[in-house]
Amino acid sequence: NMKKVGKILLGIITAIILVLGGYLIYLFASYDRLPDHLTLKPDNQHNQVLETNKTYRAMSHNIGYGAYPPSYSFFMDGGKYSRAYDKKTVEKNMNGIVTTTKELDPTFAFYQEVDQDGDRSQHVDEVAFLKNHLSDYNSLYGQNYDSSYLFYPFTDPIGQAKSGLVTLSQAEITSSKRYSLPIETNFNKFVDLDRAFTVSRMPVKNGHEFIAINTHLSAFTKDRSIQAAQLKKIFDVMESEYKKGNYVMVAGDYNHDVLGNSPDVFSTSKKRETWTHPFPKEELPAGFHLPTGKLAEEKKPSARALNEPYKQGKTYTTLIDGFLVSDNINVEAVHIKDMQFKYSDHNPVYLDFTFK
Repeated sequence: NMKKVGKILLGIITAIILVLGGYLIYLFASYDRLPDHLTLKPDNQHNQVLETNKTYRAMSHNIGYGAYPPSYSFFMDGGKYSRAYDKKTVEKNMNGIVTTTKELDPTFAFYQEVDQDGDRSQHVDEVAFLKNHLSDYNSLYGQNYDSSYLFYPFTDPIGQAKSGLVTLSQAEITSSKRYSLPIETNFNKFVDLDRAFTVSRMPVKNGHEFIAINTHLSAFTKDRSIQAAQLKKIFDVMESEYKKGNYVMVAGDYNHDVLGNSPDVFSTSKKRETWTHPFPKEELPAGFHLPTGKLAEEKKPSARALNEPYKQGKTYTTLIDGFLVSDNINVEAVHIKDMQFKYSDHNPVYLDFTFK
């Protein structure tokens, strides 16, 4: 009997090892990164040319792939779920994001975490959704990652996702590129996933160009040198374009505390998460700044923790989204639109500005 039990146990252990081994082989074999300096094709419907001394508005919004109503919590933050509740929820959130965009009426809209296809977003093509529902804009999509199927959490795996960055513009986008960002090369690359930024060029009537950069930096990497290397790569492109006399703006989710003292502003835990270290403003290239206006006084957060459903005044909130601008751009105002995290775990941030 003991021999029989031993054989069965050995068979089970062997099967588990084979399954795990096979899955690891699949993960590494299917892992692929897009090449750096990839030329993207913008979809232009309009050929508006930008002017100096005219007020424009930019909006940046991490839409959390349409999966996060206020009741949602996420397993990687210590919460409950890995996928959107259902397709209806994703579509409802996407409609809310479109309505919010129309209310703010930006000249330029920068979105992060837009799924083209994903188990976690119930296979809603959000790239097409934004393009179709906001058809008054020229559009650009740059892929961040096309992940392998992640069989975790085991009870409800997050699965596979193809996701990226969408830039909408009322002005003509003459050319665009996608740049790969440094990421960890260990097993973490399967969890924190690939990262990139897109660079879109738009002509200004004075002969210069508006360089609009859209990005979403790593959130869950514990290796601070990776975060520093990601910022340095963006800084190098910003600096190079500014030296040519161009107007440069970076919009995105930096996964860094934009205010530097968000725990004091929002009266939340002073414990720094991997995604809430202060933004290193002192390392910005000469001729650039991170405008914060009256954001600290207005006390409106741009992101919430997903360890629990959102409860105003209780849930951890912070400000990690915003804009970096060159000094030849005059910033008139910057604000957070407080949506109470109705359609995403992020609120949109918007900036009114002119080209000098």
